[in-house]
Amino acid sequence: MVLGDVDFYSVFDLFLLLLIGMGPKISLVPFLELTQGMEADVQKKMADKMVRTAVSAALVLVIIGWFLMRLLHFSPGSANIAGGIVLMLLALHMLVGPSKQEHHEESEGRDPMQMAVYPLAVPYTLNPAGIAALVIASDEMDSLLFAAALIGLVLLVGAIDFAIFRNIDKLSKHLDPSRLVLTEAIFGVLLAALAVQLMVDGLAELGIITLIDY
Repeated sequence: MVLGDVDFYSVFDLFLLLLIGMGPKISLVPFLELTQGMEADVQKKMADKMVRTAVSAALVLVIIGWFLMRLLHFSPGSANIAGGIVLMLLALHMLVGPSKQEHHEESEGRDPMQMAVYPLAVPYTLNPAGIAALVIASDEMDSLLFAAALIGLVLLVGAIDFAIFRNIDKLSKHLDPSRLVLTEAIFGVLLAALAVQLMVDGLAELGIITLIDY
């Protein structure tokens, strides 16, 4: 691997994708509902565990993603399709997902630290779109600068997650539940569109379809 150079626009596109793939939006509502009624200290510990786990898993994918692709014999196109399918399920879950009561029943009797790992760290924080993006980016790393940029983006998005969830007790006082439900539904539709695009890109990558530029 050589020092090489980095295309700013590619890095910026990857940053936007990682904001969706491991940013705070998808995990915000589940976190609030699963931690409802918990003390602020417990919420902070869960936030720490959740973000650390998501970032650690993301960094592992950066390092060994290319190896996993060869070990399991799947292509970038297959990773896109698989990520799109799972992301579609997650998007549908956001649109017609469990009620607060169901989230309460899910959290009842469970260790908060276990919930911080699953389902909050994965698949809510580090979601299928992020996993697919990191695995494919790992396979495409051809320079030390790109590798450093990719790791830097993961840490940057992780820092954003940490800043938000570490102060969730303060932020939640200013969050309107009705607006959260609305934005959850809108974001679910946008994620569904992204899921379809991932699957289309995967099919094109495999040569099954041909993309037409408009």
